[in-house]
Amino acid sequence: MKKITILVVDDEPTIREVVRRYLERDGFQVMEAEDGPTALNILETTPPNLLILDLMLPGIDGLAITRQLRSDTGTGHLTIGNEIPIIMLTAKSEEHDRIQGFALGADDYVTKPFSPQELVARVKAVLRRTQSGSPRVSERPLIFDRLRIDPRSREVLLDDSPLVLTAKEFDLLYFLASRPRQVFSRDQLLDQVWGYAFYGDPSTVTVHVRRLREKIEPDPANPVFIQTVWGVGYKFEA
Repeated sequence: MKKITILVVDDEPTIREVVRRYLERDGFQVMEAEDGPTALNILETTPPNLLILDLMLPGIDGLAITRQLRSDTGTGHLTIGNEIPIIMLTAKSEEHDRIQGFALGADDYVTKPFSPQELVARVKAVLRRTQSGSPRVSERPLIFDRLRIDPRSREVLLDDSPLVLTAKEFDLLYFLASRPRQVFSRDQLLDQVWGYAFYGDPSTVTVHVRRLREKIEPDPANPVFIQTVWGVGYKFEA
């Protein structure tokens, strides 16, 4: 059985060594990069199953790399970047940096100093949702007026035009759309879509909902599909 490959990008050798040791102990295969250009080269030639990415890097920073991976205009192997889960590592703890990373498409966020065991737990949680936790192939497409969601091909069409969604954006949309009118809190969505509750940051859900609205709603400020239930959470209105 082929091992799951994780790319660890950090300019501190000690951090890379510690993260590598803990990940390899859990059976993962690990690649390393010490700067942005090296990371992009690896992503173009040998795309990993998951990316652990430091925010502050020499050459090209983590936010710029995330922006390239999540863009639908990438070149070479970067065209599949929308599907590579990203966990950001950073020494910054300000909410602004965390929100910016989520807004670009990061799946999770770990602040330095961190527990290696916690990082491994987050890796497993993200992989659980993006790999084995995907919707079953037997599920039929969901059709709502102008919106079509196909869990088999993981394709979303709006007015018959395909939308570019990250893996997590698709999972969140499919989860809500398959349970129309049911209200979920942000903690419930973290647990059901991200696969964990304790380690999650509720702002992750807020940012992903905003990104989805920008892509599927005619007027994101007055959403038709994903609606806010004030004081509770979100629901999908069929």
